[in-house]
Amino acid sequence: MKKITIALFLSLTVTFLAQAQSNFRFGIQASPSFSWLSTSDNNINGNGANLGLKLGLTGEYDIAENYSIIGGLNFAFNHGGTLKYNKGGKYWPSVTSDMLPDGVNLKYNLQFVEIPFGMKMRTNEFGLLRYYAELPVFTLGIVTKSNGDIKGTSGLDKEKENISKEVNGFNIAWGLGAGVEYEISSSTKLIGGFAFQKYFFDLTENSGLIGGSQTEDSKASMSTLTFKIGVIF
Repeated sequence: MKKITIALFLSLTVTFLAQAQSNFRFGIQASPSFSWLSTSDNNINGNGANLGLKLGLTGEYDIAENYSIIGGLNFAFNHGGTLKYNKGGKYWPSVTSDMLPDGVNLKYNLQFVEIPFGMKMRTNEFGLLRYYAELPVFTLGIVTKSNGDIKGTSGLDKEKENISKEVNGFNIAWGLGAGVEYEISSSTKLIGGFAFQKYFFDLTENSGLIGGSQTEDSKASMSTLTFKIGVIF
C-alpha cells in the first residue's frame, strides 16, 4: 500500500509539473524606449526626453484560454528626462552648493532594475498572427545608477554627476500595452508592440531650495513609452 501511495504521488507530481511546464513560456526583449518627467509645480516643467533601452527576460503562465499572468526582469538604461526650473535656486545640493540661475535645466540619466507583474489577453489566431493586450501591469522599479547634468548656466554646467542622493531609489509604476505575436514555429513567436508606464511616486528627494530659502517640494513623476521587440519560446 505504501509503495502504491508513493507511486501515485510521484505520478501526480510529474503530471502537474508537465502541465505547468506546458502552460509556461519565457522570452527575451530588447526594446527602445522614450522617457520623460513631469511635475506638480508649474514653475518646473519637462524639457526633453531620454532615448533609452530595455533588456530583459519575460515569462507568461496561462491561466485560461487566451489569458495569462505575465512577469519578468528588465534592465532599463538611460531613463529619466530633463526638468527646467523657471526659478533659480540651490538644487541638487549633493552636487553643488552654487545658486543656479532662472531657467536652469537638470537632466536625469537613470538605470533601473524592473520587476513587472500583470495580465495578458490574446485573440484567437489570424493565420500566423495573434493580437494581444497587457493590462493592468504593475512594475517595481529599483534605481541602480543615477547620473545627472546641469545645463543652461554661466560657468556652472556639470555633466555625469552622481545624483543618487537626489533620487528616490524605489518606485512603483502602472502600465498597459498592446501588440502582435507572429508565429515563426510551433514554439517560437516574434513580438512587436508598445507599452506605456507611469510611476506613482515622487522620483526626486526634494532636497533643494527655491531662491535659496524656500524648500522645493514638488512631485516629479516619470513616464515611459516602450516599443517592445522580443521573442517568446
